[in-house]
Amino acid sequence: MTGHLKLRIHVSEPWDFERSAGSAELTGWTVDHADPDNEDWEVHLDHGFEYNERHIGTLLVSPRYVGEHMTRMFDAVAGFPVRVAHRQDGGWHYAFGAMISERHDKAPDENGTSK
Repeated sequence: MTGHLKLRIHVSEPWDFERSAGSAELTGWTVDHADPDNEDWEVHLDHGFEYNERHIGTLLVSPRYVGEHMTRMFDAVAGFPVRVAHRQDGGWHYAFGAMISERHDKAPDENGTSK
């Protein structure tokens, strides 16, 4: 079985996303990275958010630019540009622009705080 790939998503569009959702930084995980042919990754958020009076707990991320592939995220230094969709009316609705990167959790030190 494939392990979860932990992700960090920084939403930059719309410009007022942080005000309406509470934070521009989202964290979550996916297993869609295991198949290199997946053009989109379904990301399950660690903590969902409220947007336009709806709770959102799962996102669909796709490369922002034509010809790119999600596996390029592993080569990116500061993040990979993606477009982000949420479920609406039985389908996916693209509503956000973001940067995505792999999340590396820091191990706590002997005092229990992150290094």
